[in-house]
Amino acid sequence: LEAEQILDGRYRLQRMPGGSVALPVLAEKLTERHMRALQSGPRALPCSQAQIQDPVPSKAAAVRTPAQQLCRALRRLVVALGESWTPELERDVPRSWQRHGDLILLGEESLRAALWQRLGPTLWETVASALGARRVARGGRVLPDGMRSPRVVLLLGQDGWVQHVDNGVRYTFDVTKCMFSPGNITEKLRVASLPCAGEVLVDLYAGIGYFTLPYLVHAAAAFAHACEWNGHAVEALRRSLALNGVQDCCRIHHGDNRQLQLRDVADRVNLGLIPSSEEGWPVACRVLRKDTGGVLHIHHNVEALPTRRQPAASRDEPRLSQEASSDGQEDGEREHESLKDTEPHGKGIQAAKVRPEWQTWAEAAAQRVRALLEELHGRPWRTSILHIEDVKSYAPHVHHIVLDLECRPTLL
Repeated sequence: LEAEQILDGRYRLQRMPGGSVALPVLAEKLTERHMRALQSGPRALPCSQAQIQDPVPSKAAAVRTPAQQLCRALRRLVVALGESWTPELERDVPRSWQRHGDLILLGEESLRAALWQRLGPTLWETVASALGARRVARGGRVLPDGMRSPRVVLLLGQDGWVQHVDNGVRYTFDVTKCMFSPGNITEKLRVASLPCAGEVLVDLYAGIGYFTLPYLVHAAAAFAHACEWNGHAVEALRRSLALNGVQDCCRIHHGDNRQLQLRDVADRVNLGLIPSSEEGWPVACRVLRKDTGGVLHIHHNVEALPTRRQPAASRDEPRLSQEASSDGQEDGEREHESLKDTEPHGKGIQAAKVRPEWQTWAEAAAQRVRALLEELHGRPWRTSILHIEDVKSYAPHVHHIVLDLECRPTLL
């Protein structure tokens, strides 16, 4: 039966009354020829066909993904109510969602059919039970209010406060008030690995602590100044700092960071705002230590249109300078196929990951920051590209990248 691909792997073999065994087969493939072969020859066995009302699913078939479990539970609910299960309803069942502890955050487009609307709380209780949760919320697009507030509605439960753990860092926030971006996990992991022991960090767009917390918990920053103007995010950050036991290592500055009174304190500045953090560059320059400088981590969305693949440059070809030198002279034609560090401690990135548009933007940013620093302090500075990190694709042909830019005063 196996050789002829007639066994039905969806069900188990079953013992039957009288000592016989039922073998699950695909009836449409089982022919009289197969039956005669089974009943004759040296291994002949008495056999016949039978119908079993409730066959036992095989172990493989019994394993269902969470999405399959949800679909099955909703189908049972619909049929129990005397309604018909239709392809439209099945297409409307979500295949993915965010989980924050015991809360499931659904996408805005799922479970919108008219039948679902009539079911009310019963629907959300079914969803929660099928997914092993106690609360359900539905997400929406980020509001254009300057604070990236989420448009989230709580469908089941009393409040939206949740906890989320990334790389051993505990975040707490209200999903109806604050946005959580799981797509930034690679950058949070990278931040956690940076050598920041003894350093002072200024995080100009702290939010709920996406990056402030990894800097303190894993990268061993000595102290952080966290700037945030969304009051809901500030409350979440306060709670998260306490959850991670680093509340004494951080001062929260609630308000517009353009009014920040800090000067000459930072060894490292995080500018985690997209699509552009350029409005915060003057503030970043002011908070950098004026005698020793430091490193800026500048987030930005860069558009990179698809182009035909070009042959990679030879590894033996020299890379032109990445520094925005104080004399302001331009380098010649730049090779975008490779990016090497201008300082030995820079991390660099693989040539295949560097896009010409990223490199062009990074060099322009280095020039702009250098000009801001020289205008602020009245003396020459140098800015060096240490690393360009590809965080994620933000939209078609638009990439969220991070520029690590070293800024140092030049000795006269």
